[in-house]
Amino acid sequence: MANSYPRRDQARGLWKINDITKNIKGNGTYPQLGGGTTGLFMGGFDNPAHHDRIDQVTIETTGNATDFGNLTQARGGCSRASNFVRGVAISGRTPSLQNTMDYVTFSSQGNAADFGDLNYSAIVSGGHSNLTTGIIGGGETPSRVDNISKINITTLGNAVDYGDLSEARGRLACFGTSTRVFWAGGDTPSARTKTIDQKDISSDGNAVDFGDLTEIKNELQGTSNFTKGFTAGGQGTPAITNVIEVIELGSKGNATDWGDLTAPRSGLTGTTGNLNRGIVGGGEEPSRVNTIDYFSLLNRSNAVDFGDLNGTQNDCVALSNGHGGLDAESQRAPELYSPTGKVVSGGLGVGDIGLFLGGEYNYTTICDFIQISTLGNAIDFGDIISARSAAGGGGNSTRFIYGGGQTGHSTQIQYGSFSTKGNTANFGDLTDGRDLFSAVNNDTRMVWGGGRDAPSSFSNIIDYVTIATIGNATDFGDMTSSRKSVGGNVNSSTRGIFHGGGTPSFVNTIEYITIGSTGNATDFGDLTAARGNSGGVSSTTRGVMAGGQNPGQTDVIDYVTIASTGNATDFGDLDIATSYASGVNNNVRGAYGGLLNPSAPGADPSFGNAPQISYITIASTGNAANFGELTSRRYATVGACNGHGGLS
Repeated sequence: MANSYPRRDQARGLWKINDITKNIKGNGTYPQLGGGTTGLFMGGFDNPAHHDRIDQVTIETTGNATDFGNLTQARGGCSRASNFVRGVAISGRTPSLQNTMDYVTFSSQGNAADFGDLNYSAIVSGGHSNLTTGIIGGGETPSRVDNISKINITTLGNAVDYGDLSEARGRLACFGTSTRVFWAGGDTPSARTKTIDQKDISSDGNAVDFGDLTEIKNELQGTSNFTKGFTAGGQGTPAITNVIEVIELGSKGNATDWGDLTAPRSGLTGTTGNLNRGIVGGGEEPSRVNTIDYFSLLNRSNAVDFGDLNGTQNDCVALSNGHGGLDAESQRAPELYSPTGKVVSGGLGVGDIGLFLGGEYNYTTICDFIQISTLGNAIDFGDIISARSAAGGGGNSTRFIYGGGQTGHSTQIQYGSFSTKGNTANFGDLTDGRDLFSAVNNDTRMVWGGGRDAPSSFSNIIDYVTIATIGNATDFGDMTSSRKSVGGNVNSSTRGIFHGGGTPSFVNTIEYITIGSTGNATDFGDLTAARGNSGGVSSTTRGVMAGGQNPGQTDVIDYVTIASTGNATDFGDLDIATSYASGVNNNVRGAYGGLLNPSAPGADPSFGNAPQISYITIASTGNAANFGELTSRRYATVGACNGHGGLS
């Protein structure tokens, strides 16, 4: 789908200034969001002394660094702040401690100029920024400190006090989003630490605990995109490490393994990036190196060689004009707005938004969205009004519906609008409270089937609501048998298909209803394997059922032709065996999220909640591939989309 703003390098015709302003401030996106591709490595220690060199790389390419200019003085151990326009190198040592701040303009190569002074002289602090505000925390003076300071990147001037870290520490990683800043690892006056702190950028209060790294370490740096923060390398206990760790920024929790650098590295390696790629340059292995690595911020994988810096060095600071703090996105789904702010209709061939709502472990209110036609990580959409999992729901062209679920066996129905990011609202109640069930729908009706209405009691209830009208559900009819763990989300504009489930033993049953009428479900055929909690997607003609359990997780994908009846046919395999996957789709591509597999990369090994999103092309057959990741790992989400095959 086209971008919702006038591309400055491609725009044709006459654009009204008030339309462009309205788009930027309220209804759409801005062309520079995450678009920065310049990475700078500033200062450092290049035996036998500190240097003033500024190296430049283009993040989306590979190759050796080129010269950008020079700092106002040779120094290392700086901190950083940057927006689309400016990069600021903060404090450091020459070798004496400094409070100097320099700045450069990304668009023009040249030497740095004086910005102002930090309110304390320090080295190896941690810095992050959004479009206007730079936050600097911790460092050595030479004793470790808990100071947090603030600067305004858009002007020149000195830093001011802005609160305290949870404990005094230096040699720590720092990264964040447009609203929050995070500090990870480092060393206190007595020992290295694995603590992760967080702080709201808009608040002058103190930092609070967020979670822990996987190990105790210092001399590391970090980077981030909109949803995830990353640390690379560092001095562990006792060895230098090559580990890349990831922190899901949307919810408190500990870091998990993401991949490895090409070699163990410490010495406050310069780490930066944009929304897709992290760049790591310099450091000690244990001798100083000029190596630059890069790694994906979208898919778990090891780093690979990028090129070389202009000298072997450690204690350098790295920054960019495209990191995760530069998020000026408005609180609306950007894919749905034209440049003049008029809503672009959803529906078949147009809708491209997929939502993953709720989930566990533990129960959550999180709602993420993806643009189905692209690949990448999910972005926060808002919250459902009560934490739920194992519910049923879906969406039409404009509205999404979420019904029932755990905890307990809820009757609550919630709803929201695809066109406006934000929280759901109460819609009404189901005819019977239940979980472990699913729904089908067309433009006008949402229909739920089966489920569990007590710990050992399974339901054959089918009930429905009119999506456009708030109110309680009405009886539709009965399923062919009472069962839990029923799969759904396979629809044409006339027919809805429920698949699999447990009675409590798992079955291969497929049955269908005519959505526009009422009555009991009718046998359709059989799945290729008996299973429950499988996920569905559909075009106008084909329904695809993926994953499930019997009793363990399966990678089976099979499909049916919705307009006919008959047994399912093998489609291919999932890239990650799972149950509880929820499906979203446009008319071409299906995506499955909310996976359960303790062995999946980044999954919780105790409960199995996994972060990955997988995708298929509905009209073909073949194996699934990685799409990206949710903002936080969880399973038993509800999928809702505004472009599936049940819409017209």
